[in-house]
Amino acid sequence: MMAQHGGDSEIEGLIARMTLAEKVGQLTMLSGDLVKTGPVTTTVTAEAITSGRIGSLLNVWGPERVREIQRLAVEESRLKIPLFFSLDVLHGLNTVFPVPFGEGCAFDPELWEKTARVAAEECAREGIDLTFAPMIDVARDPRWGRIVEGPGEDALVAARVALAKLRGFQGANLTDAGSIAATVKHLAAYGAVRAGREYTSVDISERLLHEVYLPPFRAAVEAGIAAIMPAFIDLNGTPMTANARVLNDIVRRQWGFSGVMVSDYGAVAELIVHGVARDLTEAAALALNAGVDIDMMGNGAYGDGLPQALERGLVTIETIDASVRRVLTLKAKLGLFADPYRRCGPARAAAETRKARRALAREAACRSVVLLTNRDGALPLRAGADRIAVIGPLADGKGDAPQAQDKRAIVVRDGLHAALPKATLAFAQGCLVERGNRAALTEARALARDSDTVVLCLGETMGMSGEASSRTHPGLTEAQCALARAVLAQGKPVIVLLFSGRPLVLPDWLVAKAGAILAVWFPGDAAGEAIGDVLSGHVNPGGRLTMSWPVDVGQIPVFFAERPTGRPPLPEEHYSSKYLDMPNEPRFAFGHGLSYSRFTLDGLRLDRAAIGAGDTVEIAVDVTNHGPCAGEEMVFLFVRDLISSITRPALELKDFGKIALAAGARGTLRFRLGTDDLRFLGPDLRPMLEAGAFDILVGQSARAEGLLQARFDLVVAAGKVA
Repeated sequence: MMAQHGGDSEIEGLIARMTLAEKVGQLTMLSGDLVKTGPVTTTVTAEAITSGRIGSLLNVWGPERVREIQRLAVEESRLKIPLFFSLDVLHGLNTVFPVPFGEGCAFDPELWEKTARVAAEECAREGIDLTFAPMIDVARDPRWGRIVEGPGEDALVAARVALAKLRGFQGANLTDAGSIAATVKHLAAYGAVRAGREYTSVDISERLLHEVYLPPFRAAVEAGIAAIMPAFIDLNGTPMTANARVLNDIVRRQWGFSGVMVSDYGAVAELIVHGVARDLTEAAALALNAGVDIDMMGNGAYGDGLPQALERGLVTIETIDASVRRVLTLKAKLGLFADPYRRCGPARAAAETRKARRALAREAACRSVVLLTNRDGALPLRAGADRIAVIGPLADGKGDAPQAQDKRAIVVRDGLHAALPKATLAFAQGCLVERGNRAALTEARALARDSDTVVLCLGETMGMSGEASSRTHPGLTEAQCALARAVLAQGKPVIVLLFSGRPLVLPDWLVAKAGAILAVWFPGDAAGEAIGDVLSGHVNPGGRLTMSWPVDVGQIPVFFAERPTGRPPLPEEHYSSKYLDMPNEPRFAFGHGLSYSRFTLDGLRLDRAAIGAGDTVEIAVDVTNHGPCAGEEMVFLFVRDLISSITRPALELKDFGKIALAAGARGTLRFRLGTDDLRFLGPDLRPMLEAGAFDILVGQSARAEGLLQARFDLVVAAGKVA
């Protein structure tokens, strides 16, 4: 029989009827173990569901399986409370889009929303109610592998990703059959792990926490995010899973978040290993009192620990009830009380729908590609190019194929064949990603020598990026460097495709000698077609970097929003802030990305010289496409507060926009900047406005050279709180 509860009174009635075990069951999430996402495993039994000891499941999908498990909950349990089903869906489910770090390079919130919407619709057909996405951790250390899931180095970009993905996943109403609940993660500062090493501690200032790492999460809360996941890590001495000051005081009380907080995988039990809890009982009490509603795979932390914690006076029944109420409210918002099978529809979409989704995946992949270098117009490839050699261990986008499978269909080769049907294409692997092979290297060298152009596919495998994939040297392996040297030595134009989930530290000789270098990330289902589109010139690349690429590991972290120093870098001054052995600047700055067109900016102007509280200033800049083809230009708007009571970054990103222009065309891009955009956190970390002069800086990246500059004054009462 279908449960019909869901309103406030029905929820309160349910809570009143529940036993303690059933309440704790609503706060327990276990994995069906179709996919293993952490070190803890467990067995989900029918009895655990019918007895009410599980409230939600992870890693179970497929309409038939979900329907059968849900039936146990709503027809055979005492209270008939539906489960909700959850899954990590970071860049698509049945349709796979570029990884988030790559897709972010499109700088297009509309695209970000569209891909999330497709993912939501596909999840809903498979019985999934909630996803653990988007990941909005600001990160400035490319050694950290989870950068692949995130938005890059800037908080404004992270906030806009959060809002776009929230709209895509959750839609206008969570009860819609094609909508699912989104979870922003990982609150907070997970991207600042020490030395880029996964799971280790974070020690940052309160100012950095409040200026950089918390704002994207606040934006998501204010927009109506359904769930939040605290990070695994210890933040300034307190593990986030037990951080009541952040989770309760800031997120719930100050921001007004009333949704569900879900622990990360096994994180509640890990409070024992952190050294802040003696046993599961104490760990459960710390997490629940901090505001964590659901224990995901906690090895019995809530199931066994909370009853004992209640008996020992470490938690109150009111706190347990508050968490149960939030979980039941989410289930009601998802429409599960009205129809627990609403997301168990037909698993396969219509052919027309699948075709449209594939086209969107191709568009997303094309727009994520960043053209890093293009010497002497090496790209696009000529339509009449005769012999193209596709070489490298990542030509299939995987990189771990055994040598015996060299002759199979290759993603890049197939894409080029479709885009340049008259070209002769041949493939040689050359090496494995992390291991060389003399015979394979000899074959690659000969193929390069006999070709007109080489497309060299290098970088990382998917397994070298992501969770638990930190790298001390995030660059090309020795085997790949040897292959690149051998290919370049043949004197032919070499186009380098870099597959990765993070910025890579590239050798100087590769940057100097390659005809062109493109960051293609992990492009998803349409990898081959998109690469063919871009290399052939059918698509003019427009992607821009969301994170600076260092020259060397020794520069890390390197990012554009640094604060000024009293001893700025001066080549002629020894006692200034600079390296002796390399430049301060990254190899490729935030926002960097080339085009097959040549765009210039000029005519920066403001519609007023001064603004007061509540006013806005309109900024206009002219953009010219000097050809030879149509394209889109990305423009970034930065501000610099010239004098302030707290030092401000030399560049603060306030907006970005793009303009599409035909070859030879000229257009105007406009921005609006309000006084709310000029707030900063004062000495007491409260937002404030200060009168003074501001520089507007507009450019094609965060690199200082080429930024256009104008100035205006902010006229407000001193210290006015915004």
